[in-house]
Amino acid sequence: MPRKEQGWVTFQTSEEERKILEEFCEQFQRTKTEILRELVRSLARNSLPVSLTTQIAEMENAYTQKPEIENGIQKKPLKVSSRNVLKGVVKRIVKDSVNSEVTLEIVQKVELTSIITRVSADELDLSEGKEAYAVIKSNDIVIAME
Repeated sequence: MPRKEQGWVTFQTSEEERKILEEFCEQFQRTKTEILRELVRSLARNSLPVSLTTQIAEMENAYTQKPEIENGIQKKPLKVSSRNVLKGVVKRIVKDSVNSEVTLEIVQKVELTSIITRVSADELDLSEGKEAYAVIKSNDIVIAME
């Protein structure tokens, strides 16, 4: 039960709308409550949060693009438990003997930098200008590729 200062909001949706919300939640591994709260909070700012905007765009692309097939195997999207997955473009890579510092530009003038092992950077085949994802979990940011 919610605390008294919290409230319930109940609304009806069409079967199609419910299905869209459930597919979105499944694809991005987030609950309906998380998605709806984020949408409501964005109303005060008069814009959708960057992470949600990116995820909506990716979902729309998923419906319009054919599945990617590599070596006769259909590639599936990366699934992770982290709730914050931000798509970006690699802006800089600074490699040393053990680690690599990777900077992604998420949106114009918004950059995230993560230090990952050099081996990981090499295995991900990271290079400037390529798309990659910042996967944020607790106080760590990891880099992922499709």
